[in-house]
Amino acid sequence: MMLKRLIPAVACAALLVACASPGEGSSAAKPATVAAAVAEADAAVAAGQRDKAFALLKTASLAFPTDKTPLVRMAQMRFDANDYGEAIVHAQDALARDPDDLLANSIAAVSGLRVTSKALGELTRKSKLNGDVKSEAESLAKLLRTSLGEDVLVPNKARPTPKPTPKTPASNTSKTASSSSSDPFGALK
Repeated sequence: MMLKRLIPAVACAALLVACASPGEGSSAAKPATVAAAVAEADAAVAAGQRDKAFALLKTASLAFPTDKTPLVRMAQMRFDANDYGEAIVHAQDALARDPDDLLANSIAAVSGLRVTSKALGELTRKSKLNGDVKSEAESLAKLLRTSLGEDVLVPNKARPTPKPTPKTPASNTSKTASSSSSDPFGALK
């Protein structure tokens, strides 16, 4: 009876060990350095093989888990492909390794804003932007205006605001008219 239970358990364990060990047909070889992997990915992008480049960067990110470079490159690739959700994920992974990375922060922020603006556009189009969602969107817009130091997030370029012309008091105009035309600074005296 015990033998009937032991044989399948040993067979499963052997199968798991065989699957876990790398074989000769293993296609994902560990790159020598991150720089070599990035250079190889750049060559693949130049050849128009974006999927291969992404796979190379993914392998490099697994081989060098503390290095942010492959993750930032993957985030940039996904951002360029308008896949903002994946761009955010990879940028956040890079930021976990280096919270001060400006490019990763920028990719995460802009991707998030693009996802948000698309969702808000859909909600507005479907007239379902009300209540809590509307007040939260207004709060976010206020936070963005404060962060950017702008009164208006998207300036209206259709109607330029006229610049006010300074008004001169009536008493100064009479002095200007009576002053000599040969002295251009006469009105200033």
